[in-house]
Amino acid sequence: MKTLNVLNTKGELVGDFKIAASLLVLDKGTQAVHDVVVAYNNKRRSGTASTLRKGEVAGSNKKPWRQKGTGRTRAGLKQSPVWRGGDVAFGPHPRSYETKINKKVGQLAFRRAFSEKIAADQVKVVDVLAVADAKTKLFAGMMKLLAVKAPALFVMGKMDHNVAVAARNIPLVEVASADSVNVYQLL
Repeated sequence: MKTLNVLNTKGELVGDFKIAASLLVLDKGTQAVHDVVVAYNNKRRSGTASTLRKGEVAGSNKKPWRQKGTGRTRAGLKQSPVWRGGDVAFGPHPRSYETKINKKVGQLAFRRAFSEKIAADQVKVVDVLAVADAKTKLFAGMMKLLAVKAPALFVMGKMDHNVAVAARNIPLVEVASADSVNVYQLL
């Protein structure tokens, strides 16, 4: 059983929060974390690199010169990759880089990443994360009182518009709802 201190927005201790030891995973899952982060980065790739194939290059099907008797090498069409202005041999074409991650592997990776943060004492629990007005100065002051420095991830049960607007101008600080947090953000 791991116990975390619960703070208010002024940085004062108001209680404690217990996490069952069965929820924390520190003995396995490093490969799962790696696989999930690689899959996340692969999914973010656009995959829009494109070159023209032989059939897509402008030109006619006319033979540039006759097959024999000119002393030059034989040539079939101007769209050949050998020629300047022709196609690109084995060039890139639009594709998806997305890789599949099993649901249990994703869950294990999330639990491992979160357990690592808890074991390193990098998790703080705040009773109510709110600012009176959507001002960056107020949010930065609250971060100073909580002794939180960037990079930081603030996870909320339900997204508060004022907090999201106040935090978006601080570099390396991100606010997310609990149902949308992923392993990449935790790391």
